[in-house]
Amino acid sequence: MLLSVENIEVTIARPKGGAVRPVLDVSLCVEAGETVALVGESGCGKSMTCLAIGGLLPRRGYVSAGQVRFQGQDLVPLPADQARALRRSGMASVFQDATGGLNPVRTIGWQIAEAVRLRKGGTRAECRAEAVRLLGRVGLPAPERRAREYPHQFSGGMNQRAMIALAIAGDPKLLIADEATTALDVTLQAQILDLIGDLRDTLGMGVLFVTHDLGLVAQSADRVVVMYAGRAVESRAVGPIFAAPRHPYTSGLLNALPRPDADRARLASIDGVVPPIDALPPGCAFAPRCPHRSGLCEQADPALTGSVACHHPVREAAA
Repeated sequence: MLLSVENIEVTIARPKGGAVRPVLDVSLCVEAGETVALVGESGCGKSMTCLAIGGLLPRRGYVSAGQVRFQGQDLVPLPADQARALRRSGMASVFQDATGGLNPVRTIGWQIAEAVRLRKGGTRAECRAEAVRLLGRVGLPAPERRAREYPHQFSGGMNQRAMIALAIAGDPKLLIADEATTALDVTLQAQILDLIGDLRDTLGMGVLFVTHDLGLVAQSADRVVVMYAGRAVESRAVGPIFAAPRHPYTSGLLNALPRPDADRARLASIDGVVPPIDALPPGCAFAPRCPHRSGLCEQADPALTGSVACHHPVREAAA
């Protein structure tokens, strides 16, 4: 197993005392050569889960429970320098704001060459040549010239490709793509997804793909983990989860998708709003919005048993 996350909890201490837990109980795994999509509404804990895996939590944040096993090694109890070295040698991340993630006063080529030097070593000329090769690998035309340019001279899609080149500079085993296509138009989204899929197949990487766009999930993922209010509520292969969702929240998300064969009736919606992470209701956090809730749901929070965390999962035949 390339990555195995088991029941992690993330705690962030408040400056004036107390703490919040944006991630309460999340388990997932990623195999080499596999794409796993992490989906859910904004604020459900997707990005915070990825930051915990990548060791990029904010200063007051830490993994307070659970395990993050990467290539068999649990990173949580390791000293910070050892965990950082293991992540640097095998993980890479691509985020939504590509332009903001690049140094505006350094050329694109210099930044990628520096990543090559830190991860793989080599002379200045060797690192620069590798940077040019990587820019060509991610589909940028005239990579030799582009390597001498700055981020402000690139379009949004070109900067995203440059960020992917930066990410794969050390031949990572795991790529975390956190909303990596959100700021792009539909055509560029498809190009970036194709690029990530090609790199996954060529390099044998595992990909953890974070998005709220279920259309992109259907196109690119092998498995899906659905999150709600800091918890994983359903985890299944992409085909079965789209054909027959088991959790009422997953079912609601899929029912809200626009369909080309539908009439002009209003789209379905999920009543209510996601509760604040520091004011969750007792029992199941989805219970106040769930059409199948019962008294049990308001008393006990269901564990992720098998593939779904629900006291009253949707029957497959009904779904």
